[in-house]
Amino acid sequence: MKDKRMIIVMAILMTTFIGFGIIIPVMPEIILATDPANAEIHTGRMLAIYSLVAFILSPLWGGMSDRFGRRPIILVGVLGFAASFLLFGLSSGHLGLMYLSRVLGGLFSGAVASVIVAYVADITPPEQRTKGMGLVGMSIGLGFTIGPGFGGMLSVITLETPFFAASVLALITFVLAFAKLKESLTPEQRKAGTEKKVSRWTAFRGPLKYLYVLAFLVTFTLAGLEATLQFFGIRRFEVTPFQVGIMFFVCGLVGALVQGGFVRRRIQKGEEPKYIAAGLIISALGFFLLLAAHSLWWATLSLAVFGIGNSLIRPCVTSLITQKTTVGQGVASGLSSSMDSLGRVAGPLLGSFFFTIELGLPYLLGGLLCLAAVLLLLRFRQLDKQSLPEAGTAPAK
Repeated sequence: MKDKRMIIVMAILMTTFIGFGIIIPVMPEIILATDPANAEIHTGRMLAIYSLVAFILSPLWGGMSDRFGRRPIILVGVLGFAASFLLFGLSSGHLGLMYLSRVLGGLFSGAVASVIVAYVADITPPEQRTKGMGLVGMSIGLGFTIGPGFGGMLSVITLETPFFAASVLALITFVLAFAKLKESLTPEQRKAGTEKKVSRWTAFRGPLKYLYVLAFLVTFTLAGLEATLQFFGIRRFEVTPFQVGIMFFVCGLVGALVQGGFVRRRIQKGEEPKYIAAGLIISALGFFLLLAAHSLWWATLSLAVFGIGNSLIRPCVTSLITQKTTVGQGVASGLSSSMDSLGRVAGPLLGSFFFTIELGLPYLLGGLLCLAAVLLLLRFRQLDKQSLPEAGTAPAK
C-alpha cells in the first residue's frame, strides 16, 4: 500500500513540475516582448512575488494539512496551479495580469510541494526517510527535466502555448490525485492536529535552525541562477528559448539520475551531512564554471555539475528536518517550504540586481555562498550531537 501511494505521489509531483518547468524558457521572452527596457527587473519581480506569497502561506497550508488531512490540501493546490498557468497564458502583453497570475501560483504552491513532503514523511519510517525524499527529489527533477525542453519546443508554436499546456497538465494531475490519492493521516491524527495548533516558528529552533538557513541559501543561489540565466546566455552566446530548455533538461536529467539512483540506493540514515557537504562543494564548482561560459556546451556542462551538487543537498536536508523535528510533520515541512520560498523571493530580486552590475556576479556570489553554507552544516552537527539525548533521538552515525 505504501509503495502504491509513493508511486501516485511521484506521478503527481512529476506532472506538476513538468507544468512548472514548461514556462522556464519562455516567461522571460514574453516579458521581454512586453517591456524590453525593464525585462530583467520584471522577471525578477514576478519570480519573487510568486515566492513571497508562497513563503507567507506555505506553513499555513502545512498546518491545515495536519488538522484536516493532506489529501484535500493537495487537491486545492493543484487546481489553483492550473488556474494560475491559464491566466498567464491569457495575459500576454498585460503586465498586471501576469503579476496576478504569479500571485495565484504562489498562493497555491505550498499546498502541493510542502504538503506532499509531509505526506511522504507520514508513510515512510525514519530509516527509509532519505530514500523517500530521494524519490520526491527525483520526481521533481524529472518534471524539470521534461518541462523546459517541452516548453522550448512548444514555444515554436507561440510563446503562450507552454502556459496552456501547463494548465492542462495540472488539471490532469488534479484528476489523478482526486481518483487515486488516499489520505495519509488517520481521523485521530487529524483530530490531534486540530486540538494542537503549533506556530511554524516553533520548528525554527535548536540545531535545526541552521539547516533551515542552509536550505534558504541553497534556494537563494538557485533562484538567482534561474532568474538571470537566459539573459546571461543572450549576452554571451545569443541563446534561444529552445536552447535554454535543453540546458535545464540536462541539469534536471543529471539531478534526477543522482536522486533516483545514488541518493535513494546508497545514502543511509546518519550519512546525510557528509553528502550535503559534498553537494555544496560541487554546486559551488558549477557556479564557478558558469562564470567562464561563452558557449552553449560550456554553460550546459556547468549546469550539469551544479545539478549533481544540488541533487545531493536537497533530499538530505529535507530528510534530516523530517527526522529531527519535534513538531508536526506538516508544520516542519511547511516551514521548510517557506524557507525555500524566501530564497526564491530574495534570489531573483538580488540576482537580477547583481546582474545589472556585472552579468557574472550572481554566479560568483552563488558559489561563495555554497561554500559558506558548509559552516552552517558544521554548526548543525556540533549542536545536534549535544542536543540529541535531550530530544530523545538516536545520535547520527
